Order: sequence, then C-alpha cells, then structure tokens
Amino acid sequence: MDREQRLVAEAKMRSRDRAEARLSGRLPQAFLDDEEEEAEEPIRARRRRRDGLDMDMDLDDAQIPALDPESLRDVKGPLNEFVMMEGPRRAIKKAFHSFLTSYVNEKGESVYGERLKAMCEAEGQSLEIDFNHLHNTDATLAYFVVNTPAELLKIFDAVAMEVVLTGFEDYDKICSEIHVRVANLPVVETLRDLRQSHLNTLVRVSGVITRRTGVFPQLKYVKYNCLKCDALIGPYFQDALAEIRVRLCPNCQGKNCFVINSEETVYRNYQRITLQESPGTVPAGRLPRHREVILLWDLVDCARPGEMVDITGVYRNNFDVSLNMRNGFPVFATVIEANHVLRREDEFASSRLTETDLREIMRLKDDSRIRQRIIKSIAPSIYGHEDIKTAIALAMFGGVFKNPQGKHRLRGDINVLLLGDPGTAKSQFLKYVEKTAPRAVYTTGQGASAVGLTAAVHKDTVTREWTLEGGALVMADKGVCLIDEFDKMTDQDRTSIHEAMEQQSISISKAGIIASLQARCAIIAAANPIFGKYNPQVPFSQNVELTEPILSRFDVLCVVKDVADPLVDEQLARFVVNSHIRSHPLSDKMAHTAPEVDADIIPQELLRKYIMYARDHVRPSLVNVDTPKLENLYSELRRESMAVGGGIPITVRYLESIIRMSEAFARMHLRSEVRQDDVDHAISVTIRSFLSAQKFSVKKSLSKVFDKYIRKDRDTFELLNHLLSDMQREHIRFNYYRHDAMSTHVEMDVEEFVQRAREHQVYDLVPFYESRLFQTSFTLDRQRKKIVSRA
Repeated sequence: MDREQRLVAEAKMRSRDRAEARLSGRLPQAFLDDEEEEAEEPIRARRRRRDGLDMDMDLDDAQIPALDPESLRDVKGPLNEFVMMEGPRRAIKKAFHSFLTSYVNEKGESVYGERLKAMCEAEGQSLEIDFNHLHNTDATLAYFVVNTPAELLKIFDAVAMEVVLTGFEDYDKICSEIHVRVANLPVVETLRDLRQSHLNTLVRVSGVITRRTGVFPQLKYVKYNCLKCDALIGPYFQDALAEIRVRLCPNCQGKNCFVINSEETVYRNYQRITLQESPGTVPAGRLPRHREVILLWDLVDCARPGEMVDITGVYRNNFDVSLNMRNGFPVFATVIEANHVLRREDEFASSRLTETDLREIMRLKDDSRIRQRIIKSIAPSIYGHEDIKTAIALAMFGGVFKNPQGKHRLRGDINVLLLGDPGTAKSQFLKYVEKTAPRAVYTTGQGASAVGLTAAVHKDTVTREWTLEGGALVMADKGVCLIDEFDKMTDQDRTSIHEAMEQQSISISKAGIIASLQARCAIIAAANPIFGKYNPQVPFSQNVELTEPILSRFDVLCVVKDVADPLVDEQLARFVVNSHIRSHPLSDKMAHTAPEVDADIIPQELLRKYIMYARDHVRPSLVNVDTPKLENLYSELRRESMAVGGGIPITVRYLESIIRMSEAFARMHLRSEVRQDDVDHAISVTIRSFLSAQKFSVKKSLSKVFDKYIRKDRDTFELLNHLLSDMQREHIRFNYYRHDAMSTHVEMDVEEFVQRAREHQVYDLVPFYESRLFQTSFTLDRQRKKIVSRA
C-alpha cells in the first residue's frame, strides 16, 4: 500500500470513528474539523436543527444506523440534553416509526395504520396513541415521553407526518402538521398535588371546566421584514409562554427596525381554559383549586364550561409580573399545555365502544324482556317504585328530535315530575341519574335562581367586557337537568324555565347582548306536597304550588304515597337489610350472606353504554300505528278531565308525549320502527299518570273507564307476583282477625292461584314457578299443591 492509499484509508477510518462517536453522543460538535463540518451541512441548517426548528429530517433507513435498545437506555448527562443529540434523536425516530407501522392487535391488524387512515379521511391533524401500547412495545420511549415531553412530542409529530406522507403524498397541503396525542396515561394526579417535581413532565389531571376564552391566532414561526434594508429574516420559533424579540438585523446591523411579515408568518389556534377540581374530590373544609390550561391547534373548543374532562399535557412554568409584584420575589406561575383532552361523557360514547361492548349490546337487544330488565336496572338499590323507574328510563332514552323543513322544532326529550311524601327516595333517584346519565347537571330549588338555571350576563374579570355564561339548563344541553326541591323555587324562577322546557332554547336580551342559547335537555324534577304528605282526598293541583302552564310541560307525573302495608313493609325491610349486608366491605367473609342480586339486573356500566348506543344510532319512526285508538284516547281524556276538574290539564302536549314515549320504548329494544305495543305501553304510562293525579273519590270510576288502555302493559311475571302477594295479604289479614296474631308462615292453594291467573288470561304458570322472582319469596310444594311463603 503506497502513501496516498494509506492516507485515504486513515481518513475514512477517522470519519467512521467520528460518525460513530457523534451518533452515540460522545463527540461534541466543537471537536469536528472545520472543513468536514462545512461539508456536512450549512451553518444556518445546523443552527435551525440545534434550535429545534428544522424537524424535517430524512427517515431513510440507510442513513439511520441501527442502535440497540441498550444504547438508547444508556443516558449520558441530563435527559433533555441527551434526547436532543443527533444519535439518540435518530434512534428515537426509528423506534417510533417502527411502533406506528408494526404495532398490531390480537387479530394481527395494524392498529395505528387504521387510525392514520381514518384521520386522513376525516382531514384531521391529531393521531391518538395509547400509552399502554407504547409502554408494552418500547418502555424506553414511554419513559422518555413522560419525562421529556417537549422534545419527544416534536419528534413524534415529525415521524407521524412522514408516515402519513407515505400513504397520502399530498396530505401536507391539507394539514401542515400532524400532532401525536398521548392517551390513557396510567397515573392521574389531582390539581392540588402538582409540585415542582412535575415541572416539564407529562401529567394527567381531571376536573371541571369553569371558564373558556375565545379562540385567538398565536404566532408559531415568525418572519420579519427589516425597515432599513427590506430583508426578510427568520423564521423564528415563538414559544407558547414567552415572546421572542429580534433586536439586530443580520444584513444591515440595524436595531429595532422590524415589522412582522404577516404573509410568511405561521399561526396556530390558541385558547385558555380554567380547570377546577371536581366537587367530589375536594377535601372537607377546603376550597377547590384551579389551573390554567392552554389548548392549541385542533384542541380548541373541544370542551365546554361545566364539563368533566381528563387532560393530559405538559406542566410548565412561566414568569408572571403581577405575581412577582405581589409577592416581592421571583415566583413562577404554572400552566398545563394540553396534549390530549377526554370528556368524561365521551368515555361511553358510541364511537369508543369496543367489539366486546357491541356484542353485549346486541345480546341484550335479542332479549324479549329487555324493557322489563332495563326498568329493573334503574336504581336497583331502591325497592319498588316501578312507575318512577319507568319514567326515569323513558327520560334517559328519550324520543326523537324533529325539525321539519327547519321551521318547527318538536322536542324529543321527556320531562318527569316526582311528587310525593318525604322518605320515598325521590332525591336518591335524582342522584342515581346524575351518576348514570352520560351528561347530567344537578341543582336544587333553594340554591338555584332564574339566572343560575338559564343564563347570566356579567363582566369578564380579564377583558372587562360583558360576557354571557350559561346556567344549569344550558350546561345540560343534550343531557338531563335534575332539579330537587322544585316546589321551593319562587314563581319568578320557575317562570324562567317555561321556554326551555318546551322550545328548548333560552333567549337573552341584556347589556346589549341578544342571543339564543340551546337547552336541549330532559328535566327531572322532585317536589314535596304543600302539607308535607300527599292528601288523596284533594286533586293534584291542590297538593302542590305549581301552575297549570308548567304542569302541562311535564310528560309524566309520578305521585308517590307512603302507604302502610304489612306485607310490603316486611319485604321492604328485608330488602334494605340484605342490601346493607351485601354492601359491607367484609361481606365475602361473613358467615350469613344475603341473597344474590336479581340476575335480570343489567350492570350499570353496560346499561350506560346501551343508553348511549340507543341515543346515537336508533331513530325510530312511526309506522302502522293505530291512529283511531289515539284519537279516541285523546278525546276521552279531554272529556273526563273537563268533567272531573281539579286534576292535571289535558292538552295536545299529552298527545305528543305519547308519541315521544313510544319512540323511547322502541329505543329500549333498538328498533328502527315504533310498533303498536310500544304505543300501548306509552298510553298506559300516560293513563297511570292521569289517574294518579285524581282525588280518591273519582279515581275508581276513572280506572274502570280507562282500564281497556292499561291492561296490555303488564309483565306476566310481575302480574302473577302481584296476584300471589294479594292472596298472601288476604291470608295474613284473615289470620290476624281470627287469631289476633300476625302469621309469618302462609300456605295458599295452587288451584286458587291458577283460577286467578286465568281471570287475567294467563294459563302457563311453569315459567313463573321457575323464575327468580317467585323463588325469592315463595316455594312450591307440588305434592300438597300448596304455595308456601318464605319466612
């Protein structure tokens, strides 16, 4: 080998050693030779790459040497500086590129390939990745993204954009950037637990949005024009928290002679929201704390004030002048720059249902007794009150909203009023709906005013301008508004919700602001009678201080009476005791356990998903309905209400209520058409609501008139159980009068029970004997042909 060949070989080896050292982060840029540094890339390109401005790095596999995971785990120096070195950056890019393109589910399908395709078809710019997927595939990347999210998310965005461009070449003309959103971070912090150790890391917090600003354009990459030499300089990256000012022109050395070039400057959407701790998570005696959250790009307007959200973002600090002037020493304010926002109501949204959830929903749909099972599953910890549970189920499923030709709006939400004696679990029903309904707002009559229910106009504390804030009805849009102690509201406050209950909108004309807000929600209200207990000797209108206009806006009226009945009281006491036994923390280890929960009850999580699926996908239509039957019913109701007087006013709204409830019953079965039996069930609910509002002296006569309408709405098992309970009650009463003692052991003849069942057109009793409803309270002695009550 001659001298020239040896020099060439040594130069190649030195270049190889420097490249390997540079890739592993061991050789600083200062030790590079000048000629080699100039040959590698221009100074401006190196400066932009060092400042994090140039994210368009090539992903050619030939230029990215393979680094094993062990080398990436060997962090040298601070982590944020390590991931900015060229070698680790390329290794991270390659690892994340492999994750996006190779991660598959149990069926071998590409998870993120499908998500990228769906995102591009919707012309979106956010790709949601699951943190658990990333952790299971590459724990090092998951560790890096949590501890250095600012640098890692920039790399992830660039990789996602390049993966998109491989399948959609011109997608960069639609969206200039793709943003990777990290979801399902396992650790959820509370706002009051955020400390210095969380700064510049990825955190997940939850709370309620209390305030939201408008959407503003924010500078991202700024270009300036020099007023002296007319040179175009930039782009300069504008941080979200601090303003970057250019003071010296690199061409003419002019100072402070710049104007922003609005055509070349790149903007992004910017919005601030205030996140406050959830009411249930605030320790006793403490005030709820709040944090400012910054929403960028397509995250703006993703949630409204009043909504519960989970926010994943970077916990940052910024210098606040007013805070330092007040405290007298350097103090930094903290903000959360959001990366992913999840609304709590979206957790059970139909778009997030898995294949397992859909199979469970379809399995419930095929059950012929699904209506009875849904009604049983409403507040299963409360005994009885089937009429209230039916009304609540109707309100949660709702009818179909109609707006023919955009001229006349017909509401689909069902309003319910619960009126009854104290201690009949009215407030517990409302609390159950608050926890179960996808979107619910709870308020009380004493604590709510007219503006608190509708909308308020006040001055913004920051901009000092008049702003409009929605009340409880506006926040419950497309959900349920729950009003407890409805009778404690003043007449002026109740009058303010008339428009919201029928037109489902709230008109405002105050302080120069003229607007109409949407209030498309069902209202479930609970009230107490005037005299403390409901008096059946007087009509409904004399038992409650509510006017006819507001009573006519309720689709269902449920009157709850606390009637003393030995049999019912005994069953209620047994139910309450068993419920407390099952709820004990050590119930599994106790020797005496309570009976198991009824198998017909649907788990609450599944019921919530079922309701969401029905509301989103099922739009039942009226087909082949017995119209003459509805006509006769309406005319008879009008005639009897006029003749009796003092009850509830029957208007055309009740005819629309029957149609809404028919659609709700069809939704319970996930049917696209309303059948005649759905209409019969709705008629039965309306008739029972009408009869419950009448005084005792006319209720029996009216029951005979309308009995033909309510006969079909009876579950066979519930009917037979009611007949059997009546027989048991008669035997107990007979023994009490004869022997002056209450009997706990009652035997009834099977033949007598069969005869009573035939009077109600029920002939096959074998399924009832085998049902859990019968076996819970009775046993069948086939040899003696006796039905024995359980002690």
